[in-house]
Amino acid sequence: MGKKKKKQVSLRLNLVFFTVFVLFSMLILRLGIVQIVYGEDYKREIERTEDITVNSPVPRGKMYDRNMTTIVDNSASNAITYTKSQGTGTAEMIEVAEKLAALIHKDVKDVRERDKKDYWLFRNPELAEEKITEEEWDLFYEEELDNTDIYNLQLERITEKELNELTDKDMEIIAIFREFSGGYALTPQIVKKNVTAAEYAAVSENLEQLPGVDTTTDWDREYPLEPTLATVLGGITDSNEGLPRERLEYYLSRDYSRNDRVGKSYLEHQYEDVLHGQKAKVKNITDKAGNVLDTEIITEGERGKDLVLSIDMDLQIAVEKIIEEELSKAKQQPRTRLLDRAFVVLMDPFTGEVLTMAGKQIVKDEETGANTMRDFALGNITTSYTVGSAVKGATVLTGLNTGAISPGTTFHDTPIVIKGTKPKSSWRAGLGTLDYKNALKVSSNVFMYRTAINVGGGVYQYNQPLSISPKAFDTFRNSFAQYGLGVRTGIDLPNEMAGFKGIDRGPGLLLDFAIGQYDTYTTMQLAQYVSTIANGGNRIKPQIVREIREPVMNNEEIGPVLKTFEPVVLNKIDAEPSWISGVQEGFRRVMQVSGGTAYGSFGSAKYKPAGKTGTAQAFYDGPERSKFKEAPPVMNLSLVGYAPYNNPEVAMAVMVPWAYEGNSGHSANSAIGRRVLDTYFELKEKRLEKQTDKEDESTEEEASDE
Repeated sequence: MGKKKKKQVSLRLNLVFFTVFVLFSMLILRLGIVQIVYGEDYKREIERTEDITVNSPVPRGKMYDRNMTTIVDNSASNAITYTKSQGTGTAEMIEVAEKLAALIHKDVKDVRERDKKDYWLFRNPELAEEKITEEEWDLFYEEELDNTDIYNLQLERITEKELNELTDKDMEIIAIFREFSGGYALTPQIVKKNVTAAEYAAVSENLEQLPGVDTTTDWDREYPLEPTLATVLGGITDSNEGLPRERLEYYLSRDYSRNDRVGKSYLEHQYEDVLHGQKAKVKNITDKAGNVLDTEIITEGERGKDLVLSIDMDLQIAVEKIIEEELSKAKQQPRTRLLDRAFVVLMDPFTGEVLTMAGKQIVKDEETGANTMRDFALGNITTSYTVGSAVKGATVLTGLNTGAISPGTTFHDTPIVIKGTKPKSSWRAGLGTLDYKNALKVSSNVFMYRTAINVGGGVYQYNQPLSISPKAFDTFRNSFAQYGLGVRTGIDLPNEMAGFKGIDRGPGLLLDFAIGQYDTYTTMQLAQYVSTIANGGNRIKPQIVREIREPVMNNEEIGPVLKTFEPVVLNKIDAEPSWISGVQEGFRRVMQVSGGTAYGSFGSAKYKPAGKTGTAQAFYDGPERSKFKEAPPVMNLSLVGYAPYNNPEVAMAVMVPWAYEGNSGHSANSAIGRRVLDTYFELKEKRLEKQTDKEDESTEEEASDE
């Protein structure tokens, strides 16, 4: 019985062993199949360790004027790119560069001497080794010199003769290699723009022999109306510049690539987030060596959104022409050697929309030596000057608000004489006894002097010392700031300046301040100031971008509105409505009543303008300043205005710095101002007539259909 039981156990145990043997044999067989048959496939799969997403740039958004005239566009062109893999070495890039150089012509103007030396060393390794002495090699083996030291010695010892042996084709290879090596891994780098049709076809046919090279469509900014507004529109970096170093981290954190083109100045920079668009995203699947195994398009991308500016380009171009003509005419007058610029801003006084921002500067052409006009629209916000009597409206309202004068206050216009100083008088004698409205009309300096003395708590006595509170400067500046004078206007452009404030606080200088001959202001500040008076007391933020619109696939169409910029009231001035009305009346008399300082220029205007002229004694501080031992005294001319006086629709500021030397000269400020306002209303009338004609034609067509 016991033996039978033993046999059964042995049989079962053998069966278990056999089963285990079979299972192990099957496992070993399976492992063998995996290792031998599918090993390479699984190895490649295992080595696919990275999914790297790369952003491809798209065209930027366009810019239009308020009438949908294209100001900034994109022009497409054929291009060749190179995308470097993470493991790509110098030898491979040079090999591809040689093949590509046989298919295209590459400009070599950017090739540096160092580029040529690097290439020579790569091509001549034996000769490069001979340039190191035995003693230097010994130091290298003893680790007293490293690879960098040896390489630098080799670079230094390449002769001019050896470099001159490089052929034209070598130079093209170097130029192409320079573009290859300047890119970032897995990021397309532009190798050549504006590729010819023949080059494009040749490269496209040989892409299999050119790893990393591709043909594509590139874009550049196009300015159909250049140079109009060139300085305000700004510029973008090119693919070689890439991201600005000072803002590198900012852009990288926002998913930009290092060689992306971005706005680097003014509107292009200010609205970069809007204009740059939604970039195409491509996922590169790479192995551990960085070689691209596959690519997958994640999103197609979308070009940037479009900007609609408040600028009226028809008006802008016409105003620029007026400035050029009047500047040229003024330059023919005597004592105008330092005159080289003029500015005009036109603004809607109720919305702050900038209709025109024009500036011109006379510069000498370096090649011909002849004077030429260049765009300097930016000078309206980046340069400031003493503006003279144009600010007297703010002086009067400061006096009324502080109680220094009342609406019924009058002063007799006789020279102010402070002991130990020269008499301070108006621009001409015999202006009589004046209230503030007529003081504005005839531009009485004396009225403003007496107002300033009262603001400062001083008591004026002929030929006696004058004592005023130093705080009077703060009182005036705080008041002027309510109108936009001496502070940034808030316009949607970067680098706006606030102007310069005088440092000394003497009583005589306070009097100068009151007539606009101490602190400096920009033309845009003058436009905001006169708009504040024109609209009844609201300081409106100037706005140069009116709308943001969605891009559309059809470039001939305008996309739907994404955002509209509404008027922004920065502050309401601290003044009674009757006081503002009184200043408006004074401004009306300046231009429409005989005896007003601008009546000769504007008295015949049918659009009923109001405004204030300005002439300021100043010292030249322009580009020719270094030629003089002392700054020459000059006259700055200004003009502010709006029209119609009883229902303002346009506000204007004109600035002509360093107009002439001496006490008298031309009046380019008034000449420019009159022609500019004439042009505005003429253009308006023409458009109304055109609209009426269209409506009549439409009505006739409907009638005929019936």
